[in-house]
Amino acid sequence: MNPIGNTPKGVPFDLKAHIDYAPGAVVSKTLFKKEIGNLTLFAFDVGQGLTEHTSPFDAVVHILEGRAEIRIGGHAHEVAAGQILIMPADVPHGLQALEAFKMLLIMIRGQA
Repeated sequence: MNPIGNTPKGVPFDLKAHIDYAPGAVVSKTLFKKEIGNLTLFAFDVGQGLTEHTSPFDAVVHILEGRAEIRIGGHAHEVAAGQILIMPADVPHGLQALEAFKMLLIMIRGQA
């Protein structure tokens, strides 16, 4: 793994404890970045979100705590702690924090 900053390497660590919330904001922290993909932690305060956008690659969202609404191709999905959702490449998606939540975004660069 190619860690960024103070990301632990070769030892287990708690993802939820590795990022903090900020009032009225979205916080992100890149854990891993390589040509094949990225691992990025996010912490969203309640009501915060990401506007609809597309990506040329599939992405996996793993909700670590809290709840969010993730819209994919015009369909809303409520996701909660412990759940994952695969967002397909080239399909518009966006999200909104239903309550403060943390997630791990796994971006996979490559074609199926």
